[in-house]
Amino acid sequence: MSQPSPQSHLELPSRRSFLKQSAITSGFLGLSLYLRADKEDRTSERVIAPYGPLVPDKAKLLDLPADFTYEVISRKGTLMNDGLRVPGKFDDMATFPGQNGRIILIRNHELALDQSEFGAFPGNHLPENMNRDLVYDPGEGDEVPQFGGTTTLVYNPATGKTEQEFLSLAGSDRNCSGGTMPWGAWITCEESDDLVATPRGRLHGYCFEVKADPRLGLQKPVALKGLGRFRHEAVACDPGDGSIYLTEDRDDGLLYRFVPDRRQDLSSGTLYALAVKQQKSADLRNHQPEPKRLIKEGQRLAIHWIEVTDPASPKDDLRIREFEKGAARFARAEGIFYDKGALYLCCTNGGPEKRGQIFRILPKNDQHPDPMVELFLEPGKSDLLTSGDNLCVAPNGDLIICEDLIDPFKQKQFPHLRGVTPGGQIFTLARNPDGKNKYEFCGSTFSPDGSILFVNIQALDQTFAIKGPWRE
Repeated sequence: MSQPSPQSHLELPSRRSFLKQSAITSGFLGLSLYLRADKEDRTSERVIAPYGPLVPDKAKLLDLPADFTYEVISRKGTLMNDGLRVPGKFDDMATFPGQNGRIILIRNHELALDQSEFGAFPGNHLPENMNRDLVYDPGEGDEVPQFGGTTTLVYNPATGKTEQEFLSLAGSDRNCSGGTMPWGAWITCEESDDLVATPRGRLHGYCFEVKADPRLGLQKPVALKGLGRFRHEAVACDPGDGSIYLTEDRDDGLLYRFVPDRRQDLSSGTLYALAVKQQKSADLRNHQPEPKRLIKEGQRLAIHWIEVTDPASPKDDLRIREFEKGAARFARAEGIFYDKGALYLCCTNGGPEKRGQIFRILPKNDQHPDPMVELFLEPGKSDLLTSGDNLCVAPNGDLIICEDLIDPFKQKQFPHLRGVTPGGQIFTLARNPDGKNKYEFCGSTFSPDGSILFVNIQALDQTFAIKGPWRE
């Protein structure tokens, strides 16, 4: 494999060196923050505690810093306004402004065909009065419908109550993550397990658009086939050029970019895969021994985009074919989020210890004449952050990351919400004290005004609204 030319990459100063120096010169990383950190957190030079230690929760749901509070605003199995029950397996979410100060949440449900006990439908069959055209895969004859989809909530922050809750997309498969679109819609993604054996009438492995309009109720599902058929995870929109970035939750997955033929219309366009310039079939997972790793923390590599052929991929080999053509490989690319000219990407088990990576994709724009990929953070054992999954960016620029906790070392850990500052410092925001590995955080998203953080704990199937003195 050829080495990149000096023009194709930019190596920045070591992030650890930067943090060590900033700890001396900046009050933000002063001694007081270390003294306030939890004992378990005083393990790394870049671990901080800007909100202080976590306070144990008597209900054993969420340990939060002092002066932070939470409310449970939705639970699996409760009756919704449409007469159905709240489905389980809560996953990623998005918020939108509603009328009269209300907040609209759209929430995914990562339900497969064999998880009927978590479904929304009584008796696991569609109600007689339900329009089957509004269910993507209703099943034929005595078949049960697919149980995945989305629910929409209307939340009143003044009262702390959910005023409406209903099914907004039905009949899809394992709706894991997605992304917010600037025109007021949520793109929900199917993370289907088996894309080759398809005995039912409908194919899965697609994305769907759900509009943030409670008046629409259950919306007609339309598979966005141009975005490709693969094991989708998350999407993000670059409002600069309207392109859509898509992640693939596979150990050998790729990062894709969809350029629509018309802005805000994802029905047609061209799909591309990320490739590193002068590095055909680059492996960015950093699982290799030190001398063979392509990218170091703080380093940037120039990229380009390879047009994808046959995005329908009936053999579920899209990632394999495009890698052979030259696309770059990522380790379980999951959450992706756009903020201020960059896209932050979580790779759950990247890095030499498989503890995860965070990349930044810098699209071509006025600030970056050439598109780049940067390894923003590759945490080690002492950095606390393990197996990042869903993520969002807080109004102050901090990344809020949900830990997946598929731990390659089989260590029992408590699931956390971790924060990462723009400078790469890591802090703990929340912890579930009772769940150990199985209680995964997911769906972190802020209210439109930035005052409330919403998040799910999947095994509990509860949605939380967290309020507190967010730092500027």
